Amino acid sequence: MNEAEARRLEVARNFQAFQSKLPELLEERRGQFAVMRHGTIVDYFDTIGEAVRFAAKAYEDQIFSIQEVTDKAIDLGWFSHATAADPIQP
Repeated sequence: MNEAEARRLEVARNFQAFQSKLPELLEERRGQFAVMRHGTIVDYFDTIGEAVRFAAKAYEDQIFSIQEVTDKAIDLGWFSHATAADPIQP
């Protein structure tokens, strides 16, 4: 499996796990950003920037995803469908 396929599978697994937990998360974590890896929520952050910086440092292979705890569908355009070769730097 190549790197792109591994990232795609990770994002799909994380999204499915996130969706299953969303109703309870909305009560406790609405508006926060969940860093996910291997179908598990690792931590929560108040801003997407904090979440990205944490995950980029924590996971050298850059295989993770970030979900906002919200009940509104948000289309981030190309950002939600592509991964930068160089993660966002602080």
